[in-house]
Amino acid sequence: MSIEQSSQKVEPQFFDVIQDRRSVRYYDSEVKISQEEMKDILQLATLAPSGANLQPWRFLVIDSQELKQKLLPIANSQQQVIEASAVIAVLGDLEGYTMAEKVYGMAVDAGYMPEETAKSFVERYQRLFANMPPENVLQKVFIDCGLVSMQLMLVARAKGYDTVPMGGFDPMKFVEQFDIPARYAPVMLIAIGKAAKPGHRTLRLPLEEVAFFNELPNA
Repeated sequence: MSIEQSSQKVEPQFFDVIQDRRSVRYYDSEVKISQEEMKDILQLATLAPSGANLQPWRFLVIDSQELKQKLLPIANSQQQVIEASAVIAVLGDLEGYTMAEKVYGMAVDAGYMPEETAKSFVERYQRLFANMPPENVLQKVFIDCGLVSMQLMLVARAKGYDTVPMGGFDPMKFVEQFDIPARYAPVMLIAIGKAAKPGHRTLRLPLEEVAFFNELPNA
């Protein structure tokens, strides 16, 4: 089968996943996602791109009912926290650059990169991030975690599950109550499970109001 023929078969399925994804807030509490399947979802999510391939995302999967109850008031008492199969806390590792040697070493071992190139990359990025203002590191980490979060939600939909990204939580209380080390910045919570009610249908702004070619219109 040619690449063109293959893409013709795959693309409609991919578009269906994008169009069918909804932010779901009501879940069937009887549906549990096994840790094995959750690991598969997360593994596919981590194929998302990241700056310098440093992959600064970390996931805390909260699937214990006791811990979900603990999370509930921190997340503004949003019912999906306890109804969903799990809540995934997406954390940004502010010291993720220290993994550069491992990341590029794996590329060398796989034959994707010469050892000297890997060594120069490690030195460059460790020096760059170590000297970068903390707010710049945080911004880069948030961008990468946003990319992996969207990919996670699409993977979940492709597997027949539903999600909702949640920014409505108290990050300071979350860090305190769940003993999150200082190097990890909470980015968002993602409830995941099987919908008990479909998510609300929403509309998007017309493309001509959000996309422009070569120059932006005057404000």
